[in-house]
Amino acid sequence: MTNAPRILVHTSDPAPMLERLAEAAPGIEARGHDGYDGLDVVLDDFRPDIVYSVAFHGRTDYPREALLGAHGPRWIAVGGAGVDHLTPWDAQAVTVSNAAGVAAPMIAEYVFGSVLHFTLDIDGMATDRTARHWDSTRLMTPLQGKTLLIVGLGHTGQAVAARAKAFGLNVIGTRARPKPTENVDEVHPADALPDLWGKADIVVLSVPLVSGTRGLVNARSLVAMKPDAILVDVSRGGVLDGAALVNTMRTGHLRGAALDVFETEPLPGDHPLWGLDRVILSPHCSAVWEGWAMRSFELFLDNLGHWRRGEPLFNVVDPERGY
Repeated sequence: MTNAPRILVHTSDPAPMLERLAEAAPGIEARGHDGYDGLDVVLDDFRPDIVYSVAFHGRTDYPREALLGAHGPRWIAVGGAGVDHLTPWDAQAVTVSNAAGVAAPMIAEYVFGSVLHFTLDIDGMATDRTARHWDSTRLMTPLQGKTLLIVGLGHTGQAVAARAKAFGLNVIGTRARPKPTENVDEVHPADALPDLWGKADIVVLSVPLVSGTRGLVNARSLVAMKPDAILVDVSRGGVLDGAALVNTMRTGHLRGAALDVFETEPLPGDHPLWGLDRVILSPHCSAVWEGWAMRSFELFLDNLGHWRRGEPLFNVVDPERGY
């Protein structure tokens, strides 16, 4: 393993990261590429040992074949948490790491912002304001004592659980390998979900998209939830069946749903979700804040130190598990 690897920074704006890399690791040969097109040519010419990459133009046209091809690197450091745009890969040929945990606090804030939107009936108050209507019978819905189900107790799920306790929520959750988890009252295996949907007042989806989670939340799951449950999806598009959600909510089932991820992104303009009441739609931005990109790159630089010292990398993704 070379002490001075060649590094390609593949983002929409690689210049700040190349500058930071030069400061943190002087002497390393590095280049940037700010598009999906032409990546194969850059890889062929530069032959990097490491590629730091962000899916900045979505996942549909992401140049996976180029990165995993003959001229691809030995290590792909993904600047986000999800790696479904790379799956599958040969772990013997290339190591893939991610930036899991970097955005967890921000996503947790998105979750509770969405939940409070519904429990405080922000839409209803906005409607009353427009109509200049003073509703003296309006009631708030407290979170204290309610049950929160977190599907996927990874970095994000645990960040949500920590904040849930401040609201006095009872927290239950699922993990692929169940074990006691801080701030979680009950930890269950994923196959227990059919028995858990109906216990939750709030359901948060925070699992990666892998074969076992694709279509995990379907029509049957949605109907099994409480009629006034709140659903928040910060996982990956494909975990939740969007058509099933539309059909379920049109019957009046569920108090509300906040969706940050979709099966097709950008969400098509003619998708029925746009016209659905009691829904928050956001453009896959729950993990995005000013400075997030450099925070993720700093995590990569920490990991690069491990690489150069011949130490094990952290946040290495198992291609079979997807995280």
